[in-house]
Amino acid sequence: MTQEPLDHPFLSALTGRQAHLARWNAAGTALRIDPDYGPFAAAVAGHEAALAGLLRDASDEIWLVQAQGLAVPDGLVLKRRADLVQMVAQAAPPAVDSGDIVLLTASDAPAMAALAHATQPGPWGPKTHLYGQFYGIKDDGRLVAMAGERARPAEGITEVSGVCTDPAYRGRGYAQALIIHVMAGLAARGEAAYLHSWASNVGAIALYEQLGFQIRASMVASVLALG
Repeated sequence: MTQEPLDHPFLSALTGRQAHLARWNAAGTALRIDPDYGPFAAAVAGHEAALAGLLRDASDEIWLVQAQGLAVPDGLVLKRRADLVQMVAQAAPPAVDSGDIVLLTASDAPAMAALAHATQPGPWGPKTHLYGQFYGIKDDGRLVAMAGERARPAEGITEVSGVCTDPAYRGRGYAQALIIHVMAGLAARGEAAYLHSWASNVGAIALYEQLGFQIRASMVASVLALG
């Protein structure tokens, strides 16, 4: 476990509250989440070279999200790197009319995947919808916006993730309403909310600040593949 769980959220989650999803290497020095949930991985400090052993083939990739950039180990190549900000909710969510928001179920999984792949809120796998509760807004039965839960790096805090809206429905406040709804659900369970945003997405960051989030730290997402 890291000294500060949020500095390495997936290492913390996969050695803690979501350890049942971890897939370790034989030496117990590197791990990734069940690939059906996504590509996130981590290594015990000083054992970053072991990450290569987590990759299944040349088409596979792993994502590291941490407070500092990674010196790419031998055997791996850096496919992408992106700066993030990590934000933690410091205030209770504002009240919102949630009449159009529905709890999504297994029957919605294909529509959730289609919306995620079309809008790219982040990595999405066949079981990403099983991380936690996801909520959506539908138009005539078609899913047009959603948000839900992902990593749980420590007791009492859960990540808000998968926030996306069909481009034709943007500007209607759906993302804001859904984030507030997820936050309210977490608060009812005694949990705080945190999230990540691309550092360049100033519009999203401004929205999150309006909803009571404050920037906690700069983070780095590193996407690695076999070299």
